[in-house]
Amino acid sequence: MEPTGSTVLAKHATVTEAAALREDLRSFLVVIEHGEPVARHPLGLDPLTVGRDPLRHIVILDEKVSRLHLQVALLRGEVVVEDLGSSNGTFMDGERLTCPTVLPPERWVQVGSRLLKHERRSQREIEREADLHRDLEKARAYVQSLLPAPVRTGDVRTDWFHCPSAALGGDAFSYGSLDPEHLVAYLVDVSGHGVEAAMHSVSVLNVLRQKALPGVDLRDPGQVLDGLNTMFQMEEHGGLYFTLWYGVYERSSRLLRYASAGHHPGYLFAPGAPPEALRTRGLMIGAALGQRYRPAEASVAPGSVLYLFSDGAFEVTTPEGQQRDLAAFLLLLGGHRAGTLGEAEHIYNQVKAGARPGPLDDDFSVLAVSFD
Repeated sequence: MEPTGSTVLAKHATVTEAAALREDLRSFLVVIEHGEPVARHPLGLDPLTVGRDPLRHIVILDEKVSRLHLQVALLRGEVVVEDLGSSNGTFMDGERLTCPTVLPPERWVQVGSRLLKHERRSQREIEREADLHRDLEKARAYVQSLLPAPVRTGDVRTDWFHCPSAALGGDAFSYGSLDPEHLVAYLVDVSGHGVEAAMHSVSVLNVLRQKALPGVDLRDPGQVLDGLNTMFQMEEHGGLYFTLWYGVYERSSRLLRYASAGHHPGYLFAPGAPPEALRTRGLMIGAALGQRYRPAEASVAPGSVLYLFSDGAFEVTTPEGQQRDLAAFLLLLGGHRAGTLGEAEHIYNQVKAGARPGPLDDDFSVLAVSFD
């Protein structure tokens, strides 16, 4: 069958657009901070200098960065990075650069706590990416707005830190009063990353926040997990499932009733006692219709701290390529900073310090609940 005139024109337009994109490609150096791009610098005839000095083309205010740290040049179509005798070095793939080195597209070097990534982009791609970034920022702000503010006063206080591995992640958590006698805290970890996982976690969060589980007593963790499993079967939600830890604290009895669905334990640190792992048996939510979840309970001594966290907090790759585990992460909990303001962020900083450069492999969430 001979192609029609409209088909030929459409193919010609596609080829022309692709050619225009190729001709418009330029190299950029992207500064990445905490896993997110914060600046993009075009590379041209003149090298870009990087350092702490305000006169540099790219200024990085980091004590590990020298005043004149490195330069990046475009030489015969290649991007070349040269460390200029910095005190703390410039690293690629964990190796310190000792001579001018080609930085291929989509690769990066580490300078202090920042990453400098080589990107090849057309102006059209940059504009499209900017539009997408604005939309993601709106979505991120919405997800962030659903997370409750830390509680600084009272007999039960909370502190948390959350950092998705991408622009949006699948972690969510919340806490608050069910009634004057009962407090609830829970953490959700949806499979996958990105917009789909984030929107699924938001759906779960809204169901719990709005108490939209028909016939379910939210003070009973087993009933709550049963109801969520019925409502969020993965076949009806794009194949997504999630793990969950859910607990309810009763003030008068100082009992914590809890249940978990495919989630690692929460850990209760009481003064003078070894940490207590709080976990019940049960598949992740959405895996099997009819699954029944049974709660358990623990006594909460004054001065105790309960830690809930996603697996992204401990499934971390070291600079040497080794995988850290839960046992190593538990050493960061319950220390002299237990129950203090900013403890969760301190835990994150310790995890990052022992991880390979760049964003963590998975979303990081830690929630610390302190009991007087």
